[in-house]
Amino acid sequence: MPLSTAPLSVPNLYQSEHGFWIFLSCLPKFGARRQQAILEQLPEFEQLLTHNAATLKALGLAAETIDALEAWRRQDSAHPVVASADDIYRNCLRTGTAIVTMADADYPEPLRHIHDGPLVLYVRGDRSLLGREQIGIVGSRNATRAGLEHARSFAAALGQKGLLVTSGLALGVDGAAHAGALDAGFPTVAVIGNGVDKPYPYRHRTLSERIAGEGVIVSEYPPGTSAKAGHFPRRNRIISGLSRGILVVEAGLKSGSLITARLALEQGREVFAIPGSVHNPLARGCHHLIRQGAKLVETVDDICEELGGWWTGQNEGDPSSVVMKRPAIEGLDSREIAVLEALGYDPQSTDDLCSVTGLPADQLMQSLLLLELQGLVDSAPGGFQRIG
Repeated sequence: MPLSTAPLSVPNLYQSEHGFWIFLSCLPKFGARRQQAILEQLPEFEQLLTHNAATLKALGLAAETIDALEAWRRQDSAHPVVASADDIYRNCLRTGTAIVTMADADYPEPLRHIHDGPLVLYVRGDRSLLGREQIGIVGSRNATRAGLEHARSFAAALGQKGLLVTSGLALGVDGAAHAGALDAGFPTVAVIGNGVDKPYPYRHRTLSERIAGEGVIVSEYPPGTSAKAGHFPRRNRIISGLSRGILVVEAGLKSGSLITARLALEQGREVFAIPGSVHNPLARGCHHLIRQGAKLVETVDDICEELGGWWTGQNEGDPSSVVMKRPAIEGLDSREIAVLEALGYDPQSTDDLCSVTGLPADQLMQSLLLLELQGLVDSAPGGFQRIG
């Protein structure tokens, strides 16, 4: 990326290590599929700046995308896409919002291996927590008293096991899960569908401040972004993407929590559900998930057992004594790690794994063979499953 000392409307945007990534996130017609297609042809996004318009067109980029890249290259701060990046960068400086991009070492590793991981995350709070092993808790905004208590108690118990609770800061189950973790003395991660500087919902403004002070709030939407209905389904893929598994506490059959559960399955995560009364309409979503193969959960031990012993607490009452066990992934390259992340403990077909990882079949089979030789994967009726 070229550097310049020319005067800019936003000081140091071009010199900032994050400026180009903010600009990429603003590019028109540059969604997840196009990004993936580019990285199959170029080793890194920065190389887009080394090619002329004809080559960029041959790479499959739209005219609007190429026009914006040309504007960045000549440092045309009046171009609307560059100006938008300018504004975002200025707002981050003004609000003290931290920026985490895919180029940063502390970008959450699990998000690197979903097909539509965000290029940029905007963060308020302790960004180091994003690297912790996480379990998502989601459920109805209109949860019953029992559902709220389940969310609080499971969040506290998971914290005692060394697991970081992640949720979406919505009313109902989300808020109860965040509060349950904090009240038990553990940090929590809130993934939101608006700017980290704009508390939403308003009723959770105090809880939001607690999370910012004792945990972390993260969003793919830059500071100043208001909450919109269309943002929340996209927010859900980050909750599931950050997490080793998703626990659904209470959910109706049309609940957004079922979207999160589906995304978790597509990303190779585990799905857990708490059963309820057959007379409770908010239990029907959980029962549906259980019929579809989600793990029925009665205690936090059910979750830890399903995760295959990744976490064990030497003294569950003392979070400082919790030991996190990780699989032996040293020496694996990024492709094998992506396949391992996509696998669950139930057999998955190679077609499903190709779809989740984006790998062609021959590369997938090579990776599966290497993982099998490492003792991390085994073949099973219906496909392959994780064993380590």
